[in-house]
Amino acid sequence: MNVPFGSAASTGSGPPPTPALSLPPPADRGATVIPDKVVARIAAQAARAAQSRRAAAPPGRGRLSVPSASASSHTGQVRLHVALDLPYPADIPSLCERIQHDVAERVAQLTGLHVGEVTLTVRRLVTASGRGRVQ
Repeated sequence: MNVPFGSAASTGSGPPPTPALSLPPPADRGATVIPDKVVARIAAQAARAAQSRRAAAPPGRGRLSVPSASASSHTGQVRLHVALDLPYPADIPSLCERIQHDVAERVAQLTGLHVGEVTLTVRRLVTASGRGRVQ
């Protein structure tokens, strides 16, 4: 067979391209699963950011420890439990509500999951360090 140099048959490029395969609809392809451990780490980081923004300990106070979190997800909805320290004196109920909102919003934004509940546990209230009780 005489084929001119430079033609498709002489370059050895293989068989002609086949038409694109049609994919099933997205709903039939499967889902991305985010493990609870990963969601918990995202929630802990979101809580740390909310804690530093909303409840930073003023100078001269003890340090707030790093928040911890756990997550339990089921069918695209997640329940979070976050444990953290807060400064005292502060409006604790209002502060907790704002942190819950911040954590829920950030976790939903990063994971695409619906956050059904955020439970906060205040491990300790951090007061001024080195100062005793004034009478």
